[in-house]
Amino acid sequence: MRITRELIGKFIKFGAVGASGMVVDYGFLVLFVQVCGWPGLLANALSFTLAASWNYLLNRVWTFGSKDKRVGQEYAKFFAVSVIGLGISTLTIWAIVKLLPSWSEHSGEGFALFGVKVLWFYVAKAISIAVTMIWNFFANYLYTFRKTKKGAI
Repeated sequence: MRITRELIGKFIKFGAVGASGMVVDYGFLVLFVQVCGWPGLLANALSFTLAASWNYLLNRVWTFGSKDKRVGQEYAKFFAVSVIGLGISTLTIWAIVKLLPSWSEHSGEGFALFGVKVLWFYVAKAISIAVTMIWNFFANYLYTFRKTKKGAI
């Protein structure tokens, strides 16, 4: 695989879609917990599912321009990649916090950024987002939306 302008463009679009997916995820999470009064884990599972579905639609149409008629199969692949990405994110945060105990969410240690205290745990989360984005992009590029001999996309 060569790094081309097209690949870089897709990666940038994928990142923009992911950012909009975070807004969908957090928006529905707040709605379900604060307005509907649902338990946090149920709300999180549903908001994650809605965000992954949103990301699939935008990535299918805008990022990858898929024309594959097997939408259900393609969606299942995308969702599986997303769930694996969730696992990678969680594992990355866990590993960083475990290997660097001062980065624990309970350590209280961190640094000030524009007058706001930033815990190392949140830095670990940012690192996990970068790692997971790379996984999600390439897994979807090479697996979910890969070009077939029939020219599915």
